[in-house]
Order: sequence, then C-alpha cells, then structure tokens
Amino acid sequence: HYQFDARFVEQPEPLGQSHAVIQAKGLVTGPALIVFPDLIFEADLDALLSLDADGAIFVKEVEDPRRFGVVVNRDGQIAQLVEKPATPVSNLAVVGLYYFREITDLFEAIEYQMEHDLRKGGEFYLADAIQHMIDTGSRLVSLPVSVWEDCGTVEALLQTNRYLLERQPQAPPSCPTAVIVPPVVIDPSARVEHAVIGPYVSIGSGACVSHSIVADSIIDEGATIASAILTRSIVGRRARVQGDPLRVNVGDSSEIVFSRADGA
Repeated sequence: HYQFDARFVEQPEPLGQSHAVIQAKGLVTGPALIVFPDLIFEADLDALLSLDADGAIFVKEVEDPRRFGVVVNRDGQIAQLVEKPATPVSNLAVVGLYYFREITDLFEAIEYQMEHDLRKGGEFYLADAIQHMIDTGSRLVSLPVSVWEDCGTVEALLQTNRYLLERQPQAPPSCPTAVIVPPVVIDPSARVEHAVIGPYVSIGSGACVSHSIVADSIIDEGATIASAILTRSIVGRRARVQGDPLRVNVGDSSEIVFSRADGA
C-alpha cells in the first residue's frame, strides 16, 4: 500500500525473465538494478559504488539449495549459475537481485540468448543470459543480503507482511467501534467498524471490514469483509468475504459467502 511514481513497460507474451527485461532496451542505459517483484531484501547497496566488477548477483546462504538457483564462485568471482541443482554444488542461493555496471551488456547477452533460442520450458531465463556474459569475459561477483523475504507463496507473503509491519510500526488508527491490536496498517480511506483487527493485518484503500475478527491477514484495496473470522488469509482487490471461514485465499473480484443452515 505504498504510493510512488513509476514507469512500466509491457511484456506482450509470457516468454520468461530475459524476454521481460529486454522490453526496457532503449529506455535504460548505464548502471542498473534488476529486482524481482516477489522479493523483500536488506543489503548494503553502497558497496556497488566501489564495485570492481562488471556486475553483482546478490545471494543468501541456505540449508537446502536444491529449491533455488545458486552461484558457484571461483577465484573471487562467479564462474557458474546452476538452477535448482539435484546434487548441491553451492549453498549460495540467488535471491532475485542483480546489478549491472552497464545494462546494455546484459541486453546484448539476452539478444544472443534469443538468437540461439536458449530457453527452457518455452521461457528465456535470466541465468542463461548472465552465464553467457560470464563465458565471454564479464566479471561478476556475489554479494550477500542480510534479509531475504520471498513473496512467491501465500505463506511467504504473509510472513513478509509480518516482517514489514514489525519493521515499520505505526500508531494505531482511530476506529471508534473497533479494537486494534498492533502492528497493523489501515489505509485512511478504509472503513473498519464493529471489528477486532490485528495483530499483523494490512488493510488497503477503500476496503470495508465490519462485524469481523481479522488477524495475520492482508485485505487488499476495495475488498469487503462482513461477519467473518479470518486468520492467515489474503483477500484480493474488490473481493468479498461474508460468513465465518477461518482461513481463505481469495483472488481479485471474487466473492465467498458462508451461511449456516437453520439449527446449525
């Protein structure tokens, strides 16, 4: 629920990471960061100002590298990227944060990748383009992140919500007919009445929560929650939940109504 100015380019077909990045060719030159959108991180970006390399891939040590792409270092630089190795070759997982001193070098590598149809499962992966850069003489190094919160699953997104609320506490909003249990974030345009909210709840703009208990959940903009008990739930934009489920994951513009039969 943050407001900031941004420019967007459209990927006309879902052909993978590299195909998405190349859409920015002609709009971006010089030093550039690539940050995957399902990522929350903490890292020392100041280190990039004095970096003696053509680029950097940010990594985090993990116990089980088989679920991630990893980097293999040799002689102080990255020698190889390996996607989800069946046999562990490194415990340095790629977190989805990249730096390039000259982004046009990456664009050229992606063009090579596409010209030679280097794709997997119908998609062009950034790792293959970066590997081509390494193989043709680019020097890339790995840099650590101190915090890596992946938002790629429902549980990971809820964990990230908890992390952000703890890191950026705000004074409880004034809701005269509601009980607020911090930490929570409630957009000023949201309406909350006759409800218990928190802990760990984010409520977006224009949402309405009434006669409900909501904890450890994300309620997106324009959503409506009525007479419900929710925990560890995600309710999408303009979705509506009515009744008493305990845990839901509701997409945008959806509706769920729980009703009890007489005598239940």
